[in-house]
Amino acid sequence: MKLKLDQITKRFDGHVVLDSISLSLEKVHTLGLLGPSGGGKSTLLRVIAGLECPDAGQLQIDGEPVVFQEEALLRHRRTIGVVFQSFNLFPHLTALQNITLPLEKVHGYSPADSEQAARELLKRFQLEKHAAKKPAALSGGQRQRVAIARAISIKPRLLLFDEPTSALDPEMTAEVLDVIEELREEDRDFILVTHEMGFARKVADQVALLADGKIAEVGPVEQVFEHPHSPQSRNFLAKVLKY
Repeated sequence: MKLKLDQITKRFDGHVVLDSISLSLEKVHTLGLLGPSGGGKSTLLRVIAGLECPDAGQLQIDGEPVVFQEEALLRHRRTIGVVFQSFNLFPHLTALQNITLPLEKVHGYSPADSEQAARELLKRFQLEKHAAKKPAALSGGQRQRVAIARAISIKPRLLLFDEPTSALDPEMTAEVLDVIEELREEDRDFILVTHEMGFARKVADQVALLADGKIAEVGPVEQVFEHPHSPQSRNFLAKVLKY
């Protein structure tokens, strides 16, 4: 994946959440977005996904500019798989239907093809016995695995994970991280927002540390973890790695 952000700025009610963020990575397989809460990580991820429009700046993925106009954004969103921290499953639909609905309504699959694809993914993630269950009847780990199955069902060029384990207990967290690591080993490109520092260090090849709406540091994962340059990076990592 080639990723370029040029002066990306986003405000909410006059508050600057992303402050002229620029970043250029010529080749990155897994990018970890790290940093303190409120630093702008989730907002930046939503801009990359085309779910938020920046107030200023430009974004390119694999050399292609993302045009922040509705028709172009609809096309862009069809190529991006997003997994949210709160699952974002339709509560009135079964696990199977949560996967088949976007395949049929957004990507033009036939009902038969969408069901076949969904059932194959549910089987892959050990969820075939839960296909007819609605989200309320699933554990948090199962819900997040359904969300991951839905995200990859569209065969996206890029996967985005927004703190996918923040709502889970430790056992379920490990369950979901195993799935994400498996996806990484399949050479899928993705961007991961996480507070799981050990996991980020294991799966990311590049990390960007955001604080106060700015990129405090970006670089290869071992360089940033072992030899952070900026005071913000050093302070943040000293706190989160202390225990």
